[in-house]
Amino acid sequence: MTNETTNAGSDDLARYARQSQFPGIGAEGQRRLAESRVLVCGCGALGSVLANTLARAGVGHLRIVDRDFLEFNNLQRQVIYDEDDVRSGLPKAVLAERRLRAINSQIAIEGIVADVDSGNIAELCDGVDAIVDGTDNFETRFLLNDASLKFGIPWVFGGCIGAEGQTMTILPGETACLHCLMIDGPPPPGTTATCDTAGILGPIINVVASFQACEALKILSGNREAVSRMLTVFEMWDNRVRQIKLDSLRNAVECPVCQRHEFAWLEGRRGSHSAVLCGRNAVQLSFPERQSIRLEELAARLGDVGHVTCNPFLLRLALPEHTLTVFADGRAIVGGTEDIAEARALYARYVGN
Repeated sequence: MTNETTNAGSDDLARYARQSQFPGIGAEGQRRLAESRVLVCGCGALGSVLANTLARAGVGHLRIVDRDFLEFNNLQRQVIYDEDDVRSGLPKAVLAERRLRAINSQIAIEGIVADVDSGNIAELCDGVDAIVDGTDNFETRFLLNDASLKFGIPWVFGGCIGAEGQTMTILPGETACLHCLMIDGPPPPGTTATCDTAGILGPIINVVASFQACEALKILSGNREAVSRMLTVFEMWDNRVRQIKLDSLRNAVECPVCQRHEFAWLEGRRGSHSAVLCGRNAVQLSFPERQSIRLEELAARLGDVGHVTCNPFLLRLALPEHTLTVFADGRAIVGGTEDIAEARALYARYVGN
């Protein structure tokens, strides 16, 4: 979905008067923002704050991509949604587009219901000036890192767990990248805290996402020299902020992305097509070959199996011990299990192979 609008006119610019008075932005910076395009990857906790902030700042085109639907336990930290949104059963990307259009009708907004993977990342990055990270997993972040370096697009990493969050900005060819920082790749499953084990404090989301958004505004407004070259770590409960210099890291490690230009995630040689979703007791199933699902036909077929709800974007089947949410692009989220094999078996049983 998209709403094409213009950014011209003194009345339109009046809403940004306080922002453009800030010397770092000014009239020229505001004009640059209006001409900018940003990929917001994920529109959950971090992504909803990012999208909201960038829309209100007047970034001219937001491409918001999210694979998920909204649940009540999201409302504690996902700031652009409300209870009626949960009841609607619509995907987050659709709800975000709708809400942000109401917030700023003078910008273009695309809400795309999709899982970001090696098969669509190039298209999603087409024409954008920056990427901001609102994802919840390192596989997608390493894919974004590959795309950033391959296509020369700055991106701003962010992540939170418990009351701690961290962020860094990657400027291709200038700064260390995420792979430089994590030279062995994503941490193995079970070695780091998750939403299930550590929970998540709402304020840390706002702090990290606000820092990310400010970094994006620096890039888009033409203030690249103001961009942080450090990893910033916030420990809110312990009242600490740490900044770690990364100036020498790019040359200190033999990064396969920065130095050897190997893009294993972008080329599909790394990464899985199924994933256990953090804090959800659920598994997402994706498939290498994209397939469209006729949701209304599937709903009619499953009507005698369990309670079915359906809209143009997804179908949800409630079973005694599981839920099966099938998206129009063939993806599915199977709730009630963290066993990928069991999730695949349920999909095959009710949807087909």
